[in-house]
Amino acid sequence: MAFTGSAAVLLTVVLVGALDVHRLVTSVGLRRTISEYALGPQRWVFDTAVLLLALGSVAILAVLVRRDLTRWTAPGAVALLAWAAGLALVVAFPKHDWAVGPSMSGNVHRVGSLVAFISLPVAVVLLARPWRQDEVWGGHARRAFRLGVLSAVAFTPILYAVAVNAVIGTPWWRVVPLGYVERLLVLVEVIAVLVVGWWSIAASHPAHRTTRTGPRASP
Repeated sequence: MAFTGSAAVLLTVVLVGALDVHRLVTSVGLRRTISEYALGPQRWVFDTAVLLLALGSVAILAVLVRRDLTRWTAPGAVALLAWAAGLALVVAFPKHDWAVGPSMSGNVHRVGSLVAFISLPVAVVLLARPWRQDEVWGGHARRAFRLGVLSAVAFTPILYAVAVNAVIGTPWWRVVPLGYVERLLVLVEVIAVLVVGWWSIAASHPAHRTTRTGPRASP
């Protein structure tokens, strides 16, 4: 399951990367958000990619739970499930089609995106933190922790844009090149998931067993 989950996440990168390459070849660039693909004929590719990312993340988490590296009710696990739920909302509710105007679907889409983008860094940091000094899992945990922190840093341009909107009224999506900023954020967060996936693959090896009390002892 660990390998399958990680492979699903990798396939997400391939599918979205293929969409971006096609857009670069046929249009001016990547200033539009990734979610824009859901409004065109490539929607099935976008939906498949995001669902694979969500399902792969849950599969990776299931391995960590099974190997006693966390538990389903631990804060980090709950945050990773929130990430997957946010991604599911992104698929179920497409973004605003501004050729038509604002929609309830677009509002839900925005909430789902926000939940996903915020939950992932929290999840990775909380999952990794109790294991950073562990003799067996310390290396995996430290790598995951660093990627979790980097994911949070990658979100700061969007926070800056929202702050500018609140202070001077400039639409937040015009403050930064949103398409590029979003792609950087998604790339960092997907790499963070893959690092946790690598950890889960190592944990699923028969020779590996947890050797000390970690997240299961955490509240």
